[in-house]
Amino acid sequence: MSSCAGRTGSRLWSGDTVVTPALTPPARPSATAPPQEGLLTACHLPQPQPYLPLWDRQRELAAERAAGRLGDLLLLLEHEHVYTLGRWGDAAHLLADAATLARLGIACHRVDRGGDITYHGPGQLVGYPIFRLHGAGRGVRAYVEALETALIEVAAAFGIAAATRPGRPGVWVGRQKLAALGITVSRGVAYHGFALNVAPDLAYFARIVPCGIAEAGVTSLAALLGRPVTVEEVLPLCARAVAAACGLQLRWVEPDGTLPPPRGVG
Repeated sequence: MSSCAGRTGSRLWSGDTVVTPALTPPARPSATAPPQEGLLTACHLPQPQPYLPLWDRQRELAAERAAGRLGDLLLLLEHEHVYTLGRWGDAAHLLADAATLARLGIACHRVDRGGDITYHGPGQLVGYPIFRLHGAGRGVRAYVEALETALIEVAAAFGIAAATRPGRPGVWVGRQKLAALGITVSRGVAYHGFALNVAPDLAYFARIVPCGIAEAGVTSLAALLGRPVTVEEVLPLCARAVAAACGLQLRWVEPDGTLPPPRGVG
């Protein structure tokens, strides 16, 4: 069955206007100054975000990065409940029909990233790095491996031994997936990114074949630890790990583009 809407299909979500960075990071002393290379500007969007405006915003940011008007960015957030299906994903991996999705108030969108179907929602930390690959000595495979390394480091900070699996992108604990990855590259700039299960409601994964892998399960930091874990406690670890894995210096900004008070991170 297929209940995933394409980009021009009906928008099945509802929500407030998304809050996103102001595209004038404080690292730039003026509108005409070049962005600082070697710096990763991270921004946390604090409330669950609707999916489609963030997808649009990623493409806008990627175009700005490709034009050299921005440096590398990392958006960190939680989404409202949504299923997304990659460009070449199998729609049969969505197990819920349109009536069930409507009853649950959850949408499914086919998007332009790689990979198959996945779930996003509260309790899951989503990272959208907007990274220049071409001209920066970064290959796609090396970039994906750097993100995987960062997520493995985050798991290790909680005493969890996570790893990669050959031919299976993402981060795993045994045969259970802890974090999913899916990117696309346009004009030499990568966007989309990763989703780390901190403490989401794992029941939502039962309505899909996660990542199109029927024999694999899904887990979270909270499930593995047997205790509550919040996105807020994972967030700074994740930002630091991504910056380190990609060889960048980390700097935080607020959603409006201003520098926040010192928070002991970065």
